[in-house]
Amino acid sequence: MKVFCGFGRLLTLLFWLVVLVNLVLPFVYPLHLLVNLAGALLLAVHLLEVLLFRAILRRSPVPGRERLRVLLFGIFHLQTLPTAAEAPHA
Repeated sequence: MKVFCGFGRLLTLLFWLVVLVNLVLPFVYPLHLLVNLAGALLLAVHLLEVLLFRAILRRSPVPGRERLRVLLFGIFHLQTLPTAAEAPHA
């Protein structure tokens, strides 16, 4: 499972790199619109994940950093967070 999450993180990071390059140097006509649309949809999904898993993210030692990682990697980062049963209770 760790290999799967690591590979997913790498692919997600590469996708965000493509989106950033597209913003700086737009691709050819139909492709740049599709990349922008895919980037906006993925950002919306990751924002939804932050909202849905805010209780788990709030319990982490550094919740701001965890939220940022979920915005960047999405479910691939959420899979590495401890569940409610594994989390230390303060």
